[in-house]
Amino acid sequence: MPTQVQESKDRFVVTELLGRSGEFGEQFVFKAVQKAFGNRECYGFCPYPIFSKQSQSRWEPDILLADRELGLVVIEVKSIRIDEIVAIEGHQWQMERSFYTPSLQPYRQAENQMWTLLGICDKHPSLNGQVTGRVIVALPFITHQEWQQRGFDQLPCCPPIIFADQLKESKLFRQVQQAATIVRRSEALSSEQWNLLLTAISGRPNLQPTGPGPSSNRKEILDHLRRWTSQLDLQQLQIGWQIPPGPQRIRGIAGSGKTVLLCQKAAYMHWQHPDWDIALVFFTRSLYGQIIDIISHWLAFFSQGDLTYDPATSKLKILHAWGEQRQPGLYSTIRNAHGLSLILNEPINPSYSPPQRLAWNCKRLLEETQGQLHPPFDALLIDEGQDLVVDGDEFLFEGKQPFYWMAYQALRPPDPEQADQRRLIWAYDEAQSLDTLVIPQAKALFGEALTSLVQGQYPGGIKKSEIMKRCYRTPAPILTAAHAIGMGLLRSEGMLSGLTRAGDWNAIGYEVSGSFISGQQVTLHRPGEFSPNPVPQLWSSDVLQFKIYADRTQELQALAQQIQHNLTQEGLQPSRQILVVVLGGEKAIELERQVAMYLRNQQIDYYIPSATEPNAAPSGRTVPNQFWCEGAVTVSRIHRAKGNEADLVYVIGFDQVAQDESNITLRNQLFVSLTRARGWVYLSGVVGESPLYQEMQQVIESGDRFTFTFKRPPQRDVGGESEPLPRPVRRSAALASGT
Repeated sequence: MPTQVQESKDRFVVTELLGRSGEFGEQFVFKAVQKAFGNRECYGFCPYPIFSKQSQSRWEPDILLADRELGLVVIEVKSIRIDEIVAIEGHQWQMERSFYTPSLQPYRQAENQMWTLLGICDKHPSLNGQVTGRVIVALPFITHQEWQQRGFDQLPCCPPIIFADQLKESKLFRQVQQAATIVRRSEALSSEQWNLLLTAISGRPNLQPTGPGPSSNRKEILDHLRRWTSQLDLQQLQIGWQIPPGPQRIRGIAGSGKTVLLCQKAAYMHWQHPDWDIALVFFTRSLYGQIIDIISHWLAFFSQGDLTYDPATSKLKILHAWGEQRQPGLYSTIRNAHGLSLILNEPINPSYSPPQRLAWNCKRLLEETQGQLHPPFDALLIDEGQDLVVDGDEFLFEGKQPFYWMAYQALRPPDPEQADQRRLIWAYDEAQSLDTLVIPQAKALFGEALTSLVQGQYPGGIKKSEIMKRCYRTPAPILTAAHAIGMGLLRSEGMLSGLTRAGDWNAIGYEVSGSFISGQQVTLHRPGEFSPNPVPQLWSSDVLQFKIYADRTQELQALAQQIQHNLTQEGLQPSRQILVVVLGGEKAIELERQVAMYLRNQQIDYYIPSATEPNAAPSGRTVPNQFWCEGAVTVSRIHRAKGNEADLVYVIGFDQVAQDESNITLRNQLFVSLTRARGWVYLSGVVGESPLYQEMQQVIESGDRFTFTFKRPPQRDVGGESEPLPRPVRRSAALASGT
């Protein structure tokens, strides 16, 4: 007997509402379908975002059901009245003159869509020829009696139909089960085939649910990891396929897939609306190549291989937040669109960080245009949103974060009568902020008047705010350690930053016992279901190792020996599989150079991001978008490494953080560096007197459960917005002087 596996509302996804003709009928039928199939092992999509390659039926299925027992079901909805049909000849319905098209072929349309879907399934060997396909037409505004009175039920090509008086739960299910045309019949799916079907229709890689037993063979485990993907994540599917009619905020922990989902959403928008001007914006320049690859994948999926991504001609732009003469970014594109020079008359304070310099320029642009931009975009999607907010009133424009307000003003409202609703979608993880302690909350971004922009839902159930709690990239022991050391949960003097409400911890995948009241004991536990990466179960040792050396030479010697072993004995590739991240403030530049030189002296080729070639430091002419170099191990400071990932990450210079252990920005460096790993982390440093050494050891020994005494509110509370919204969180004066 099929079982209810998740909330019905979560398993039935509305991807977009545009107010098109016929959309009301589709939603009417979809709501009835949700009630009829809600208690079954079934997923529904309205509409389903993929197209038949046949030109005569290049429309997406109005409704697609994936049912464990029935297989795939395409429901083609026609929101027509009986008197709008003039005649039916074969599969072609002749419509009255005032109708938007002279004829319809609803059954043929649905059948072609089904064969396209079955073709996608057949690409997987375990599903080839094994998925049942059913097709039916829905006429929500025509009754069975009206159809019979016209004599249409006597026609030899009368298709199976769900009529208006058959939308009740029992009748609707029976009609789909018994009347729908079965274009291909197969046996019931096994559990493995069912999970594979769900991944196939979601556009995700092949499912590999099992793997080798515990092993010390790193390459074998990595081969399995390449083939592995977890079971269908409905939240990810909804975020990636839904197009909101206004702003949307996506808060996700490191490794939850924010970048991939924004790329998927941007590709879907572009495929659905090729006339829209869309931009996907990010902060770390080395992400260009990765983002282009992901967008190309999703465009190929949605178009069934018909469409490839060409950055030069596409109306979907991939833009760095800033931009320059040789490569446009969002700021430079908007400035050029207003005929303004990229060179400001007055110099920028040289002490400003890169986000502060960008904010200063955005503020000046808004001042020059009096905050009234000519909007060149229909949708903007912003990744790494935490890096595009700044601290300090001198950077704000009329109390708003200047980059976000510039982006908001650069958008055309979908509906001129609702000018506040603009498609600005931003994703962030406040724990990955390296330059500011401000959190990108709506009030700080858009001001008091627009605080409700990301509260509640849009029609159809599209959420205005999403919180992603599952981490797919980073193994559980590494992620929990990153959270604990980054926030200072086990710090003897009390936590430095983090969440102080149980609901906020639950939202990012932790269970809470106790209360965040001074003197009270609190226990945090992260269940394994929210960290499904299989490496800890497959690896025969610890995936996170922490070692302290007597001096830097010993640390670098151990690093070189380990990398040599990875390359020669374990068969790892130096580029993209191994990454060395260097910690620290101003001293990190020198440490980066030391690491690079030591590796070279040991005959290991290195690459420093933006250099024109391996085994050389960036100078003069650079390649700012490049992070990897074939045949060389990348050695990077944390700001360049953010957004990138590798199977095996070496984190060097723990002592650089330990020397200033109360510095939240330096602890954030630890968090970001640890969460770059897909498999393993080797964290090391030089011996010192700081209590951070013992704290780190305690963190690792605690595993997925941390118990501590809550002493006082942290310097930085990164909890989500509540009603009423809190004031923007800013760096305290004491902390600012320490950084």
